[in-house]
Amino acid sequence: MAAESLRLEPGQRALVGTGVRIALPDGFAAFIVPRSGLATKHGITIVNSPGTVDAGYRGEIKVTLLNTDTEHAFDIAVGDRIAQMIVMPVTRAQFLPVEELPDSVRGEGGFGSTGYQTTTGTGI
Repeated sequence: MAAESLRLEPGQRALVGTGVRIALPDGFAAFIVPRSGLATKHGITIVNSPGTVDAGYRGEIKVTLLNTDTEHAFDIAVGDRIAQMIVMPVTRAQFLPVEELPDSVRGEGGFGSTGYQTTTGTGI
């Protein structure tokens, strides 16, 4: 919930405090995601979604909101629900340097490479 009130003008973003601080156990992380109702009804989303809170962070959780509506401002009042937090276990990977990576079906295909296939076989 918002711990402060403000107005988001069309296209404006703002860092909004929640007043919430947590201590996650090792092996867990919290992910801050948009509320679907705010996104659908008002165009309010989170810029860096999902925002990640790791187990070592002890500061206030703040949310960078963005008003994607091109015509209407959006007012946020203290106590408004502005985001959702999902707490999940996370695995820490250990990376090892190698000379060459193993092959995969996707290979080096980047943005759009896993989309629908056209008659020419290229992704769209």
